Amino acid sequence: MSYNDRFLRACRKLAVDRVPVWYMRQAGRYDPDYRKIKEKYTLLEICRQPELAAEVTLMPVRKLGVDAAILYSDIMNPVASIGIDFDIVKNIGPVIQNPVRQASDVDRLKPIDVEGDLAHILETIAILDRELEVPLITFAGAPFTLASYIVEGRPTKTYLQTKALMYGEPQVWHRLMSKLSDMAADYLRAHVKAGAKAVQLFDSWVGSLAPHDFKEYVLPHVEHIFDRLSDLDIPKIYFPGVSSGELLPHLTGLKTEVVGLDWRVSLTDGRLRTAGKFAVQGNLDPYVLTAPTEIIHQHARRLLDEGMKEPGFIFNLGHGLYPEASLEKLRELTEFVHSYSESRIAAGVKP
Repeated sequence: MSYNDRFLRACRKLAVDRVPVWYMRQAGRYDPDYRKIKEKYTLLEICRQPELAAEVTLMPVRKLGVDAAILYSDIMNPVASIGIDFDIVKNIGPVIQNPVRQASDVDRLKPIDVEGDLAHILETIAILDRELEVPLITFAGAPFTLASYIVEGRPTKTYLQTKALMYGEPQVWHRLMSKLSDMAADYLRAHVKAGAKAVQLFDSWVGSLAPHDFKEYVLPHVEHIFDRLSDLDIPKIYFPGVSSGELLPHLTGLKTEVVGLDWRVSLTDGRLRTAGKFAVQGNLDPYVLTAPTEIIHQHARRLLDEGMKEPGFIFNLGHGLYPEASLEKLRELTEFVHSYSESRIAAGVKP
């Protein structure tokens, strides 16, 4: 079986024949076949069926021609194992039945049991490891982003309860973050043992913090996760989510190979702010996909010209795909990224 390792090579800033591309939330509701599956099963029900979860993971690889698969799952999956009761509610998101608001709530959280409680996810990874011809990326939610759901009880735009705990009871906050960081590290390590070829830590909402608060209340716990995974010889990605450009200078000590960027910071500035230490991933605004194809290609061309100035560029979105995205436009975009970057590399550009 031929194996496409283009994504893994770009993560390590090695030479590639074309820029690799994958999309956050690439297994999702933009695909009519996926929508049919969702008519029968919820997200969590799909995750509990390894064969079905593997098939949903494989669908965009086959249909779009991307250079990596990302596990079909949800960042909330592991928190059930530590004692958080939740459901994914349509048009809302994660809804927590027992929010964490005080010290006793943190104390009741137990260590994760990946092999016991989440064996179905490990089985899905093992299936994909056998079937894929591209690398499998698995992921975990970062401590702050998970805390924002666990403390608030549901998605929020204000982070009122989260920041009240963070500022008002910092010792309780750090105990919670410590438990969530250990959970993420154990979860991702089990993924790699099962066959994952790269891991990504999603911190979708940490951009809501001021840089000094990020540095004091969050960064030590993100560093702890990557420190615990540093012996694993696989690429590790940190995605600090949307509106996180001002946090980037604080990331230079992370033991990770790749940093994901959202569309509010340029690829050039992202590299400068992280002192050129990492490969970069991103960062097309997903809503550009509403535009005509020629406009999408203009934006992609600009990102490719910028990203290919230095080794280590992975084409992606600045956040996840939305349900209204076009399968056909995504397929065309993937083909354009491949063909345009391949021609530039053949002409002497060395990404």
